[in-house]
Amino acid sequence: METIHQEFQVAYRYPVYFTEGVFESSNPVLVSTICADDDAENSGPHKLLCVLDEGVCQSRPELPQQVEAYCRAHPDLTLVRPPMMVPGGESVKNSSDYVELVQEAISEFGLCRHSYIVVAGGGALLDMVGYAAATAHRGVRLIRLPTTVLAQNDSGVGVKNSINAFGKKNFLGTFVPPHAVINDFDFLHSLSDRDWRSGMAEAVKVALIKDAAFFEFLEQHAKALANREPAPMRKLIHRCAELHLKHIGTAGDPFEKGSSRPLDFGHWSAHKLEQITQFRLRHGEAVAIGIALDTTYSRLTGMLPEADWRRTLDLLEALGFALYVPELDGPLSRCDPDSLLHGLTEFREHLGGRMTVMLLAAIGRGVETHYLEDEIIRNCIAELASAATAAGRRAV
Repeated sequence: METIHQEFQVAYRYPVYFTEGVFESSNPVLVSTICADDDAENSGPHKLLCVLDEGVCQSRPELPQQVEAYCRAHPDLTLVRPPMMVPGGESVKNSSDYVELVQEAISEFGLCRHSYIVVAGGGALLDMVGYAAATAHRGVRLIRLPTTVLAQNDSGVGVKNSINAFGKKNFLGTFVPPHAVINDFDFLHSLSDRDWRSGMAEAVKVALIKDAAFFEFLEQHAKALANREPAPMRKLIHRCAELHLKHIGTAGDPFEKGSSRPLDFGHWSAHKLEQITQFRLRHGEAVAIGIALDTTYSRLTGMLPEADWRRTLDLLEALGFALYVPELDGPLSRCDPDSLLHGLTEFREHLGGRMTVMLLAAIGRGVETHYLEDEIIRNCIAELASAATAAGRRAV
């Protein structure tokens, strides 16, 4: 037998910018990002396809015109057509229709691997357009402009692109890093209170498993964050994105080849809760409940001190999250696709190999486990239901 062993490494590098007024003609971030790699063989004008979230355009109706004016002001950019507007939210990921719509535009206007797609929207739209860009020509350059807290501090800065299929969240997708990410804080001013709050769950998550000092910052500024004060939110987004990027770059498994994914703390139940509530719950709202469940599980099994458990739930509630919804009390069976516990089965299938779930040993220190007991999960749900009833808190 003869064997040839192939081995090579590919380095990835992409910037995450923090700015305001990205489409003001005087702001150089976008055009300088696109032209940064210009040389004698590859220089402008660069073809550009822009995809915008319809919801963002409803709150900022001037946005499409701003995009066109920006490109006219910078001759190195050629906008191949007026900005495409497509729905945001999870529905845009629930079929391949919108993926094909973007890919059709890539084909019609002759974009290539040296062209650019600029997408401005929430995390679901970024996922969908990223998947379309990664699979057209096996990779068209993508620049993400996240417009929600959740996308700016978490999903928009990572390397995943995906859509839902076969009733499973993110079943189809790729790991292709973006060419760049531009976080424009101006987009956040028009968010609803729910969407402002939703992204903060991911900050709580990453603080709990990686950074006790960041958790203390969130505690100290919880009221200001809930009241939409911009200064602490800027710090929250920057630090959360920084921790996320550090994990991707240094934890040794950026493309999730193994069965461990620490950044999915609280997510095994969150993904399922989104499904069984028919996406009534925002992703961040479901993550907050997932964090509460897994933190309670950690306490009930003796892993986490009660004081740390109480601090965690107090912070989530201070930020405005409801930690109980009636769907938690549905039938609990790992074999029932409509059951919360089936989320564990799907979580293991998604990552492959041995089931690995992140729990807590202390604030700032996560610990992995390979088994969760159904009866303890039931007890966790009962505690959250009892606490919500006692406090008179209404579910989302």
